[in-house]
Amino acid sequence: MLMDPCELAPSYIRSIAPYQPGKPISELARELGLKEAGIIKLASNENPRGIGPRTRAAIDAALADVARYPDGNGYELKLALSKRYGVDMGAIVLGNGSNDVLELAALAFLGPGRAAVYSQHAFAVYPLATQARGARPIVVPAKNYGHDLDAMAKAIDDETYVAWLANPNNPTGTFARAEEVEAFLRRVPERVLVVLDEAYNEYLTPDLRADSVKWLKRHPNLIITRTFSKAYGLAGLRVGYALAHPTVADVMNRVRQPFNVNNIALAAAAAALDDMEFVARSYAENLQGLRQLEEGARALGLEFIPSYGNFITLRVAQGGKSAAEIYKRLLRRGVIVRPVAGYGLPEHLRVTIGTAQENERFLAALAPSLRE
Repeated sequence: MLMDPCELAPSYIRSIAPYQPGKPISELARELGLKEAGIIKLASNENPRGIGPRTRAAIDAALADVARYPDGNGYELKLALSKRYGVDMGAIVLGNGSNDVLELAALAFLGPGRAAVYSQHAFAVYPLATQARGARPIVVPAKNYGHDLDAMAKAIDDETYVAWLANPNNPTGTFARAEEVEAFLRRVPERVLVVLDEAYNEYLTPDLRADSVKWLKRHPNLIITRTFSKAYGLAGLRVGYALAHPTVADVMNRVRQPFNVNNIALAAAAAALDDMEFVARSYAENLQGLRQLEEGARALGLEFIPSYGNFITLRVAQGGKSAAEIYKRLLRRGVIVRPVAGYGLPEHLRVTIGTAQENERFLAALAPSLRE
Protein backbone atom coordinates (compact mmCIF):
# COMPACT_ATOMS: atom_id res chain seq x y z
CA MET A 1 0.00 0.00 0.00
CA LEU A 2 1.39 3.38 -1.03
CA MET A 3 2.14 5.85 1.72
CA ASP A 4 0.04 9.00 1.79
CA PRO A 5 2.52 11.90 1.34
CA CYS A 6 0.27 13.96 3.59
CA GLU A 7 1.51 11.84 6.50
CA LEU A 8 4.98 13.35 6.03
CA ALA A 9 3.73 16.71 7.30
CA PRO A 10 3.76 17.36 11.06
CA SER A 11 0.51 16.47 12.78
CA TYR A 12 -0.12 20.09 13.76
CA ILE A 13 -0.03 21.03 10.06
CA ARG A 14 -2.30 18.17 8.98
CA SER A 15 -4.93 19.20 11.50
CA ILE A 16 -5.22 22.79 10.25
CA ALA A 17 -8.64 23.78 8.93
CA PRO A 18 -7.89 26.19 6.05
CA TYR A 19 -9.10 29.78 6.25
CA GLN A 20 -12.38 30.26 4.39
CA PRO A 21 -12.54 33.65 2.64
CA GLY A 22 -15.73 35.41 1.64
CA LYS A 23 -17.39 33.98 -1.47
CA PRO A 24 -16.37 35.89 -4.63
CA ILE A 25 -19.06 37.43 -6.82
CA SER A 26 -17.91 35.42 -9.85
CA GLU A 27 -18.24 32.13 -7.92
CA LEU A 28 -21.81 32.84 -6.85
CA ALA A 29 -22.70 33.87 -10.41
CA ARG A 30 -21.40 30.53 -11.73
CA GLU A 31 -23.07 28.46 -9.01
CA LEU A 32 -26.56 29.96 -9.28
CA GLY A 33 -26.54 31.27 -12.83
CA LEU A 34 -26.88 34.88 -11.68
CA LYS A 35 -25.57 37.95 -13.46
CA GLU A 36 -22.51 39.39 -11.75
CA ALA A 37 -23.83 42.93 -12.13
CA GLY A 38 -26.85 42.03 -9.99
CA ILE A 39 -24.83 40.60 -7.08
CA ILE A 40 -23.63 42.62 -4.09
CA LYS A 41 -20.82 41.40 -1.87
CA LEU A 42 -20.90 42.41 1.79
CA ALA A 43 -18.73 39.56 3.03
CA SER A 44 -15.10 40.65 3.23
CA ASN A 45 -15.06 44.10 4.88
CA GLU A 46 -13.84 45.80 1.73
CA ASN A 47 -14.23 49.52 1.09
CA PRO A 48 -17.29 49.95 -1.16
CA ARG A 49 -15.95 53.31 -2.35
CA GLY A 50 -13.02 51.72 -4.16
CA ILE A 51 -9.86 53.87 -4.22
CA GLY A 52 -9.08 57.57 -4.31
CA PRO A 53 -7.87 59.49 -7.38
CA ARG A 54 -4.32 59.89 -6.07
CA THR A 55 -4.06 56.16 -5.56
CA ARG A 56 -5.37 55.43 -9.04
CA ALA A 57 -2.82 57.80 -10.57
CA ALA A 58 -0.01 56.11 -8.64
CA ILE A 59 -1.15 52.69 -9.87
CA ASP A 60 -1.19 53.89 -13.48
CA ALA A 61 2.34 55.28 -13.14
CA ALA A 62 3.64 52.06 -11.52
CA LEU A 63 2.46 49.89 -14.41
CA ALA A 64 5.50 50.91 -16.45
CA ASP A 65 7.79 49.04 -14.04
CA VAL A 66 5.96 45.73 -13.62
CA ALA A 67 8.78 43.92 -15.48
CA ARG A 68 11.13 44.91 -12.65
CA TYR A 69 11.31 43.38 -9.20
CA PRO A 70 9.96 45.70 -6.52
CA ASP A 71 12.14 47.49 -3.99
CA GLY A 72 12.64 44.69 -1.49
CA ASN A 73 13.01 47.18 1.34
CA GLY A 74 9.95 49.24 0.35
CA TYR A 75 11.91 52.46 0.93
CA GLU A 76 9.32 54.99 -0.31
CA LEU A 77 6.43 53.43 1.61
CA LYS A 78 8.54 53.04 4.75
CA LEU A 79 9.61 56.67 4.45
CA ALA A 80 5.98 57.78 4.19
CA LEU A 81 5.01 55.64 7.20
CA SER A 82 8.01 56.90 9.15
CA LYS A 83 6.97 60.51 8.59
CA ARG A 84 3.32 59.82 9.36
CA TYR A 85 3.92 58.03 12.67
CA GLY A 86 7.24 59.50 13.79
CA VAL A 87 9.04 56.17 13.95
CA ASP A 88 12.40 55.06 12.63
CA MET A 89 12.29 53.26 9.29
CA GLY A 90 13.96 50.33 11.02
CA ALA A 91 10.82 49.93 13.14
CA ILE A 92 8.63 49.09 10.12
CA VAL A 93 7.85 45.69 8.61
CA LEU A 94 5.91 45.53 5.34
CA GLY A 95 3.68 42.62 4.40
CA ASN A 96 1.48 41.18 1.70
CA GLY A 97 -1.54 42.43 3.62
CA SER A 98 -1.52 42.61 7.41
CA ASN A 99 -2.20 38.86 7.44
CA ASP A 100 1.33 38.38 6.14
CA VAL A 101 2.70 40.54 8.95
CA LEU A 102 0.77 38.49 11.52
CA GLU A 103 2.28 35.33 10.05
CA LEU A 104 5.75 36.91 10.28
CA ALA A 105 5.23 37.59 13.98
CA ALA A 106 4.25 33.96 14.53
CA LEU A 107 7.13 32.68 12.41
CA ALA A 108 9.63 34.80 14.31
CA PHE A 109 8.47 34.16 17.86
CA LEU A 110 6.44 30.94 18.01
CA GLY A 111 7.31 27.26 17.65
CA PRO A 112 6.87 23.87 19.32
CA GLY A 113 7.04 24.19 23.09
CA ARG A 114 5.72 27.75 23.01
CA ALA A 115 2.19 29.09 23.41
CA ALA A 116 0.06 32.01 22.24
CA VAL A 117 -2.98 33.50 23.94
CA TYR A 118 -6.02 34.93 22.16
CA SER A 119 -9.72 35.45 22.73
CA GLN A 120 -12.68 33.33 21.79
CA HIS A 121 -14.29 34.81 18.63
CA ALA A 122 -10.97 36.41 17.64
CA PHE A 123 -9.70 36.77 14.07
CA ALA A 124 -9.19 33.36 12.43
CA VAL A 125 -5.57 34.04 11.46
CA TYR A 126 -4.44 33.94 15.10
CA PRO A 127 -5.22 30.25 15.68
CA LEU A 128 -4.03 29.42 12.16
CA ALA A 129 -0.68 31.20 12.58
CA THR A 130 -0.23 29.67 16.05
CA GLN A 131 -1.04 26.12 14.95
CA ALA A 132 1.09 26.35 11.81
CA ARG A 133 4.16 26.92 14.01
CA GLY A 134 3.37 23.97 16.27
CA ALA A 135 2.67 26.29 19.19
CA ARG A 136 0.01 25.69 21.83
CA PRO A 137 -3.13 27.84 21.69
CA ILE A 138 -4.55 29.36 24.87
CA VAL A 139 -8.12 30.41 24.09
CA VAL A 140 -9.72 32.72 26.64
CA PRO A 141 -13.55 32.91 26.81
CA ALA A 142 -14.92 36.17 25.44
CA LYS A 143 -16.68 38.76 27.60
CA ASN A 144 -19.76 40.23 25.90
CA TYR A 145 -18.32 38.93 22.60
CA GLY A 146 -15.10 40.91 23.16
CA HIS A 147 -11.66 40.38 24.63
CA ASP A 148 -11.54 39.78 28.38
CA LEU A 149 -8.13 41.39 28.84
CA ASP A 150 -7.95 40.64 32.54
CA ALA A 151 -8.56 36.94 31.90
CA MET A 152 -6.11 36.95 28.99
CA ALA A 153 -3.37 38.40 31.21
CA LYS A 154 -4.05 35.76 33.85
CA ALA A 155 -3.96 32.98 31.23
CA ILE A 156 -0.37 33.76 30.23
CA ASP A 157 1.96 31.01 31.42
CA ASP A 158 5.71 30.32 31.25
CA GLU A 159 5.46 29.03 27.68
CA THR A 160 3.50 32.01 26.33
CA TYR A 161 5.45 34.15 23.88
CA VAL A 162 2.70 35.89 21.89
CA ALA A 163 -0.61 37.53 22.83
CA TRP A 164 -2.93 38.31 19.91
CA LEU A 165 -5.23 41.29 20.39
CA ALA A 166 -7.50 42.66 17.65
CA ASN A 167 -8.89 46.12 18.33
CA PRO A 168 -11.54 46.48 16.97
CA ASN A 169 -12.02 42.74 16.71
CA ASN A 170 -13.14 40.88 13.61
CA PRO A 171 -15.79 39.38 13.37
CA THR A 172 -17.51 40.76 16.47
CA GLY A 173 -16.66 44.45 16.00
CA THR A 174 -15.97 44.82 19.72
CA PHE A 175 -13.47 47.37 21.02
CA ALA A 176 -11.24 47.76 24.08
CA ARG A 177 -10.59 51.33 25.16
CA ALA A 178 -7.08 52.74 25.38
CA GLU A 179 -6.84 52.57 29.16
CA GLU A 180 -7.81 48.88 29.09
CA VAL A 181 -5.17 48.05 26.49
CA GLU A 182 -2.50 50.02 28.32
CA ALA A 183 -3.33 48.23 31.56
CA PHE A 184 -2.98 44.91 29.73
CA LEU A 185 0.41 45.94 28.34
CA ARG A 186 1.62 46.81 31.82
CA ARG A 187 0.57 43.38 33.14
CA VAL A 188 2.08 41.28 30.36
CA PRO A 189 5.62 39.96 30.96
CA GLU A 190 8.23 41.67 28.79
CA ARG A 191 9.09 38.40 27.06
CA VAL A 192 5.54 38.13 25.66
CA LEU A 193 5.08 39.88 22.32
CA VAL A 194 1.69 41.65 22.24
CA VAL A 195 0.44 41.83 18.66
CA LEU A 196 -2.09 44.68 18.55
CA ASP A 197 -4.02 44.24 15.31
CA GLU A 198 -5.53 47.60 14.33
CA ALA A 199 -6.85 46.73 10.86
CA TYR A 200 -10.02 48.76 11.47
CA ASN A 201 -8.39 51.67 13.30
CA GLU A 202 -9.43 54.27 10.70
CA TYR A 203 -13.13 53.54 11.34
CA LEU A 204 -12.98 54.52 15.02
CA THR A 205 -14.61 57.76 16.07
CA PRO A 206 -12.05 60.46 16.98
CA ASP A 207 -12.72 60.14 20.73
CA LEU A 208 -11.71 56.47 20.62
CA ARG A 209 -8.55 56.77 18.53
CA ALA A 210 -5.65 56.33 20.91
CA ASP A 211 -2.12 57.16 19.79
CA SER A 212 -1.02 53.56 20.23
CA VAL A 213 2.24 54.24 18.38
CA LYS A 214 3.45 56.18 21.43
CA TRP A 215 3.12 53.01 23.47
CA LEU A 216 6.03 51.49 21.53
CA LYS A 217 8.54 53.60 23.49
CA ARG A 218 7.25 52.26 26.81
CA HIS A 219 6.61 48.70 25.66
CA PRO A 220 9.32 47.21 23.40
CA ASN A 221 7.33 43.95 23.33
CA LEU A 222 4.46 45.64 21.43
CA ILE A 223 3.82 45.02 17.72
CA ILE A 224 1.16 47.19 16.04
CA THR A 225 -0.22 45.90 12.75
CA ARG A 226 -2.33 47.85 10.27
CA THR A 227 -3.55 47.42 6.74
CA PHE A 228 -4.35 49.28 3.52
CA SER A 229 -7.10 46.75 2.71
CA LYS A 230 -9.94 48.45 4.57
CA ALA A 231 -10.34 52.23 4.74
CA TYR A 232 -7.73 52.80 2.02
CA GLY A 233 -9.48 50.42 -0.39
CA LEU A 234 -6.48 48.31 -1.44
CA ALA A 235 -7.72 44.82 -0.49
CA GLY A 236 -6.91 43.45 -3.94
CA LEU A 237 -3.30 44.66 -3.84
CA ARG A 238 -2.52 43.16 -0.43
CA VAL A 239 -0.32 45.52 1.56
CA GLY A 240 -0.06 45.93 5.32
CA TYR A 241 2.59 46.83 7.86
CA ALA A 242 3.80 46.46 11.42
CA LEU A 243 5.32 49.06 13.72
CA ALA A 244 7.58 47.62 16.40
CA HIS A 245 10.77 48.09 18.38
CA PRO A 246 13.64 48.05 15.84
CA THR A 247 15.07 44.81 17.25
CA VAL A 248 11.67 43.12 16.97
CA ALA A 249 11.19 44.47 13.44
CA ASP A 250 14.66 43.20 12.54
CA VAL A 251 13.80 39.65 13.58
CA MET A 252 10.53 39.77 11.65
CA ASN A 253 12.31 41.07 8.57
CA ARG A 254 14.76 38.16 8.75
CA VAL A 255 11.92 35.70 8.10
CA ARG A 256 10.10 37.91 5.59
CA GLN A 257 10.07 36.67 2.00
CA PRO A 258 12.02 38.84 -0.46
CA PHE A 259 9.76 41.11 -2.55
CA ASN A 260 6.70 40.20 -0.47
CA VAL A 261 5.00 43.48 -1.49
CA ASN A 262 4.72 44.14 -5.21
CA ASN A 263 5.55 47.30 -7.17
CA ILE A 264 1.98 48.44 -7.69
CA ALA A 265 1.01 47.81 -4.09
CA LEU A 266 3.99 49.81 -2.79
CA ALA A 267 3.18 52.78 -5.03
CA ALA A 268 -0.55 52.64 -4.32
CA ALA A 269 -0.10 52.42 -0.55
CA ALA A 270 2.29 55.39 -0.44
CA ALA A 271 -0.22 57.47 -2.40
CA ALA A 272 -3.21 56.23 -0.39
CA LEU A 273 -1.51 57.13 2.89
CA ASP A 274 -1.41 60.74 1.71
CA ASP A 275 -5.04 60.84 0.55
CA MET A 276 -6.59 61.70 3.88
CA GLU A 277 -9.64 63.28 2.24
CA PHE A 278 -10.60 59.90 0.75
CA VAL A 279 -10.12 58.16 4.10
CA ALA A 280 -12.18 60.83 5.89
CA ARG A 281 -15.05 60.37 3.43
CA SER A 282 -14.80 56.59 3.80
CA TYR A 283 -15.02 56.96 7.57
CA ALA A 284 -18.03 59.28 7.40
CA GLU A 285 -19.95 57.14 4.92
CA ASN A 286 -19.17 53.99 6.91
CA LEU A 287 -20.53 55.53 10.10
CA GLN A 288 -23.70 56.54 8.27
CA GLY A 289 -24.04 53.05 6.78
CA LEU A 290 -23.50 51.41 10.16
CA ARG A 291 -26.37 53.41 11.62
CA GLN A 292 -28.49 52.43 8.59
CA LEU A 293 -27.94 48.72 9.23
CA GLU A 294 -28.44 49.09 12.98
CA GLU A 295 -31.81 50.75 12.38
CA GLY A 296 -32.71 48.09 9.82
CA ALA A 297 -31.83 45.31 12.27
CA ARG A 298 -33.96 46.87 14.99
CA ALA A 299 -36.88 47.18 12.57
CA LEU A 300 -36.58 43.44 11.86
CA GLY A 301 -36.36 42.61 15.56
CA LEU A 302 -32.78 41.34 15.30
CA GLU A 303 -30.08 41.51 17.93
CA PHE A 304 -26.64 42.72 16.85
CA ILE A 305 -23.22 43.14 18.39
CA PRO A 306 -22.39 46.88 18.64
CA SER A 307 -19.59 47.39 16.12
CA TYR A 308 -16.64 49.75 15.87
CA GLY A 309 -15.50 48.56 12.44
CA ASN A 310 -16.86 48.60 8.88
CA PHE A 311 -19.17 45.64 9.47
CA ILE A 312 -21.91 44.52 11.80
CA THR A 313 -22.63 41.03 13.13
CA LEU A 314 -26.32 40.18 13.36
CA ARG A 315 -28.00 37.35 15.28
CA VAL A 316 -30.31 36.04 12.57
CA ALA A 317 -31.12 32.55 13.85
CA GLN A 318 -34.66 32.72 15.20
CA GLY A 319 -37.87 30.76 15.12
CA GLY A 320 -36.06 27.52 14.33
CA LYS A 321 -34.24 28.98 11.32
CA SER A 322 -30.46 28.61 11.24
CA ALA A 323 -27.98 31.30 10.23
CA ALA A 324 -26.61 28.92 7.59
CA GLU A 325 -30.02 28.63 5.94
CA ILE A 326 -30.60 32.37 5.96
CA TYR A 327 -27.14 32.83 4.43
CA LYS A 328 -28.14 30.50 1.57
CA ARG A 329 -31.42 32.35 1.06
CA LEU A 330 -29.52 35.61 0.78
CA LEU A 331 -27.20 34.04 -1.80
CA ARG A 332 -30.20 33.09 -3.91
CA ARG A 333 -31.21 36.75 -3.81
CA GLY A 334 -27.75 37.79 -5.01
CA VAL A 335 -26.45 39.05 -1.65
CA ILE A 336 -23.20 37.68 -0.21
CA VAL A 337 -22.55 38.09 3.52
CA ARG A 338 -20.28 36.13 5.84
CA PRO A 339 -21.30 33.14 7.98
CA VAL A 340 -19.30 33.08 11.21
CA ALA A 341 -20.05 29.67 12.69
CA GLY A 342 -16.32 28.94 12.43
CA TYR A 343 -15.74 31.73 14.93
CA GLY A 344 -18.06 30.13 17.45
CA LEU A 345 -21.03 32.27 16.37
CA PRO A 346 -23.38 29.79 14.65
CA GLU A 347 -26.45 32.02 15.07
CA HIS A 348 -24.86 35.12 13.50
CA LEU A 349 -23.97 36.55 10.10
CA ARG A 350 -21.37 39.27 9.57
CA VAL A 351 -22.34 42.01 7.13
CA THR A 352 -19.90 44.54 5.67
CA ILE A 353 -21.11 48.13 5.58
CA GLY A 354 -21.72 48.87 1.91
CA THR A 355 -23.00 51.92 0.07
CA ALA A 356 -26.40 53.25 1.11
CA GLN A 357 -27.93 51.43 -1.87
CA GLU A 358 -26.17 48.16 -1.05
CA ASN A 359 -27.23 48.36 2.57
CA GLU A 360 -30.84 48.92 1.52
CA ARG A 361 -30.60 46.01 -0.91
CA PHE A 362 -29.30 43.74 1.86
CA LEU A 363 -32.10 44.71 4.26
CA ALA A 364 -34.68 44.21 1.52
CA ALA A 365 -33.28 40.70 0.87
CA LEU A 366 -32.94 39.85 4.56
CA ALA A 367 -36.58 40.52 5.48
CA PRO A 368 -38.09 37.75 3.26
CA SER A 369 -35.14 35.45 4.02
CA LEU A 370 -36.12 35.58 7.68
CA ARG A 371 -39.79 34.87 6.95
CA GLU A 372 -39.44 31.90 4.56
